[in-house]
Amino acid sequence: MAHIIVLGAGTGGMPAAYELREKLGSAHQITVINAVDYFQFVPSNPWVAVGWRQRDAITFEIRPYLEKKGINFIAQAVTALSPEQNALTLADGTTVNYDYLVITTGPKLAFDEVPGAGPLNGFTQSVCSIDHAEHAYAAYQKFLDDPGPAIIGAMPSASCFGPAYEFAFIFSTDLKRRKLRHKVPITYVTSEPYIGHLGLGGVGDSKSMLESELRNNDIKWICNAKTTRVEDGKMFVSEMDEMGNLKKEHELPFKYSMMLPSFRGVDPIAAVEGLCNPRGFVMVDDHQRSKKYPNIYSAGVCIAIPPVEVTPVPTGAPKTGYMIETMVTAIVHNIEADLKGEPATAKGSWNAICLADMGDTGAAFVALPQIPPRNVNWFKKGKWVHYAKIAFEKYFIRKMKTGNSEPVYEKYVLKMLGIERLDK
Repeated sequence: MAHIIVLGAGTGGMPAAYELREKLGSAHQITVINAVDYFQFVPSNPWVAVGWRQRDAITFEIRPYLEKKGINFIAQAVTALSPEQNALTLADGTTVNYDYLVITTGPKLAFDEVPGAGPLNGFTQSVCSIDHAEHAYAAYQKFLDDPGPAIIGAMPSASCFGPAYEFAFIFSTDLKRRKLRHKVPITYVTSEPYIGHLGLGGVGDSKSMLESELRNNDIKWICNAKTTRVEDGKMFVSEMDEMGNLKKEHELPFKYSMMLPSFRGVDPIAAVEGLCNPRGFVMVDDHQRSKKYPNIYSAGVCIAIPPVEVTPVPTGAPKTGYMIETMVTAIVHNIEADLKGEPATAKGSWNAICLADMGDTGAAFVALPQIPPRNVNWFKKGKWVHYAKIAFEKYFIRKMKTGNSEPVYEKYVLKMLGIERLDK
């Protein structure tokens, strides 16, 4: 009997555990290890930050749902990985051994790369976790008593731009509903070379459509923005030109700011020699296996993917839900093949599909494959996306509670967007 550990219980780790159990049956032991004892649906965090969602709507206790499927659960942080011994060390000093390890930890949030950034020791908010989103909402409630300039966007080397756009529009919409929008000048500050780049080199008409939407919402923007430091009520931004040379220095006042950070790999994984790249992301082959340790697999935001293109201010490539889902499925098939003594053949998809809420409307984009040139390059917006994301939230959380291992993007999002017709 093999022991398979899934490290991380997010939108990659939970489906991985369920798919492994369904594919391998009861013949093998599966354990999920996560730093906290609850699942959080991260895509809903921008709603939490303005009070449109509460914690209990997008989180749930993990243990009872995994145990129903015969999956063990340990709610502890991992402090060390020893791949030569096939072992993990937990925060309480316990050692857990494995035959296969699936790393789906997500990233470490690198607020420290910009002095003064971050919600705990800095002056900017975040929607990267439920705790950060609740902190952002508490700050927002104080802001509403004394509104003023706001800055929203993404720091240098950020790779996840969708939530920044989402929050800018959600923030604007909520202020309009409160009849306070006229008191809040909003500036969108981003490391992207142009609006709608998204870390993908743009998708379809994303540039013109998102520029239009920002104008319609009276949101100004600064691109090629290298945020250098943040002080209480002031952000310092170096705007670069297309060649990466300094174009203009900005000192931007604010009373509220939400800036997405860059990502790094989590410390105990990044510390393993030969496992990760210099930023701590796991280096994998076409079959999601570590290039050095063949019984270690990885999927999601924690893996190393090169940027789509070199930009004047560094940007990374996003890992969207559909891509993560296909990576997880590939891992499950390849572990099954290895247990049978067969070679790995399954590969994840480098396709990007995203639903982004924009307050009272929304945008959906499809990039097949993620890196140009593409077979499908599609970007649309409309109120239907807003409602589709609400429906998707409920669908995904229900799926995680029931242990349904069907591919949610393939069965739900692709058909909803008509991707089958586009592929034809």
